[in-house]
Amino acid sequence: MTNGAHPASVVVVGAGQGGYQTAASLRERGYTGRITLISGEDALPYERPPLSKAYLKGDADESLLWLRPATYYARQSIELVEGTVTAIHPAARTIRLADGSVRDYGHLVLATGARPRRLAVPGAGLRGVHTLRTARDAAALRASLRAARRAVVVGAGFVGLEFAAVARESGCEVTVVEARDRPLARAVSARTAAHFARLHREKDAQLLFGQGVVGLHGDRRGAVTAVEVSDGRRLPADLVLVGIGVEPRTELAAAAGLPVGGGITVDSRLRTGDPYISAIGDCAAFLQVRSDSRLRLESVQNAVGHARLVAERLTGSHHAYGELPWFWSEQFSTTLQIAGVAEGHDTELVLGEAPGAFSVLLFRGDELRAVESVDRPGDHLAARRLLDLGVEMSPGDVEAPGFTLKGHLADRGGGSRGIGGISRRPRRAPVPDPRT
Repeated sequence: MTNGAHPASVVVVGAGQGGYQTAASLRERGYTGRITLISGEDALPYERPPLSKAYLKGDADESLLWLRPATYYARQSIELVEGTVTAIHPAARTIRLADGSVRDYGHLVLATGARPRRLAVPGAGLRGVHTLRTARDAAALRASLRAARRAVVVGAGFVGLEFAAVARESGCEVTVVEARDRPLARAVSARTAAHFARLHREKDAQLLFGQGVVGLHGDRRGAVTAVEVSDGRRLPADLVLVGIGVEPRTELAAAAGLPVGGGITVDSRLRTGDPYISAIGDCAAFLQVRSDSRLRLESVQNAVGHARLVAERLTGSHHAYGELPWFWSEQFSTTLQIAGVAEGHDTELVLGEAPGAFSVLLFRGDELRAVESVDRPGDHLAARRLLDLGVEMSPGDVEAPGFTLKGHLADRGGGSRGIGGISRRPRRAPVPDPRT
């Protein structure tokens, strides 16, 4: 260790948004030690959200996805290493790569992300069957889409629906198969789910709910030709996208003896069971101080927030992670923005008269848990501030004549930076911790 409690070196495993942001934030905070950023991909760190949107449409090439050009890393003395980490040796504070090389670390940050779940059915390995997680995945999918006439999307989550929208706009016939009874079932309210089901059907996409995939069929050349669903139907397809969720990459942590459960287990400061190892982003199951519950979130905002907190901790700041989660999705010309996490809600209230532009407020008892806004960006911004400040709001408030989120925020003193006199729910204050 150098500079008091600061580690002499930081090694980051994973060069996605979280890994990149860790390195960048360390330098922004004046950290002068050695930084090594290890990537399993032959590419500069890049943004992932455009992979299912602008990149697939052909509106962006790979260089436009880069978070920073190569010159940035050289200028900031951030060593980029392409390779796969095969083992962590906590006692020696070293990692081993697939090429046999060994790297020591003062502090290790695991930003290993997640991998797409695979279909465990016959024919899943046929040519023309894709997942979408990396730039390489997106490039292969974009090339297939140019020649495709009929696409089947397995899974009506965000990735599946975003791809379905792009495929329809390109003129491809699209069928979406979902085992549950509605799209986005784990992510949004029934009202919002119904809106997006209607939107896709209006664009002539076929949606099959309550159907599982039992097998894929191909031709003699090994190319996919059909998807068989649980009721026996065979859906013609020359392109299949599997979008049935992801699994956190926890193998390295587990093999090193770190606690793992639904992700790499970390506390509210992103620390694992080893004081010299942190975990961030999609791979981390963290203790959220807002809800006092353990969460694993898949979002750019979460990865960036985690990275900044770890950088702050390693350079002398000591506080828990308490950022409000928020998410977004673009499908056709419609934008969905979500503030908060609606898990466990028991009441849904709708704001907005227009059928294509509304917000759904999700409560648990008298506590606002999340707000889903469809083409109402003003509501989204107000909701983020209301939730971030913990402003009191009940279902009765929402049902009052003339209620708006912006108006409620202004009435409670949250419409400006000053929040004196604002009515807020008391939150459990994080206890300062001197450990890094």
